[in-house]
Amino acid sequence: MKRLLFLVSLVLLRGAVSAELKLPLKDKSVRFAVIGDSGTGLPPQFETAKQMGDLRGSFPFDFVLMLGDNIYGSQTPDDYRRKFEQPYQALLSGGVEFHAALGNHDNPNQRFYKPFHMDGKRYYTFKKGDAEFFALDSNYMDAPQLQWFQKELEGSKSKWKICYFHHPLYSHTRDHGADSDLRKLIEPLMDKYGVELVLAGHEHSYQRMKPQKGITYITLGNSGQLRPHNLKISPDTEKGFESDNAFGLVEIAGDELYFQIVSRTGETVDFGKIQAKEAGKSD
Repeated sequence: MKRLLFLVSLVLLRGAVSAELKLPLKDKSVRFAVIGDSGTGLPPQFETAKQMGDLRGSFPFDFVLMLGDNIYGSQTPDDYRRKFEQPYQALLSGGVEFHAALGNHDNPNQRFYKPFHMDGKRYYTFKKGDAEFFALDSNYMDAPQLQWFQKELEGSKSKWKICYFHHPLYSHTRDHGADSDLRKLIEPLMDKYGVELVLAGHEHSYQRMKPQKGITYITLGNSGQLRPHNLKISPDTEKGFESDNAFGLVEIAGDELYFQIVSRTGETVDFGKIQAKEAGKSD
């Protein structure tokens, strides 16, 4: 049955439209994609991955942030092939790197899987141009991780500080909602040290909140799974989308960060621009 659904889905996908790119493609910009809750191995994941690959032709991005729940269910070598390597084969063959954070459905041993570029760590940081990325393990925010996070933020000289992890600090849904306990632990640090953007998954929808303490919060957990009729639009919700799978494209150029959210079928769900908090600061 799964194979039949997969074949039918591929036929339907032939009618999908490639999204119109709304990003500026500035010279020497940092370009990346974002996926969350992706690892199902089912047709919607493949279709969303194909849309990503198609758009890379007009928006050549170098890496992908994974917001957790990277591999659902069993996590054998065959599962890694079916739920990650096969859907994103075109991107992997093109040299695109994937940088994963752990979700609540993920085996912690994923941190040793080389294509996830976690280097055996539950939490880590890396830099690209004027941006530094902080991948956290929101499943277990213990004291050592908090101390590490504060030290890394305090020492960062990057103009753009971007955090990504699985559980959203702000969210309005009928099932999960915001992780207020985690927010109390890490939001003061992100506010103090000038984090501009926070990306999370867990909710199988897309949500962009109005800036909280000057931080833009985006939840994108519908790259492989959906949970229809779950969103509860709130006064602090800038944009919500739950009717299809989606992924994000981001471009950082100087003092500006541009984003575009694209659905499985090529619809532009959301797009916009964020201004750096400290213009003129460089790495």
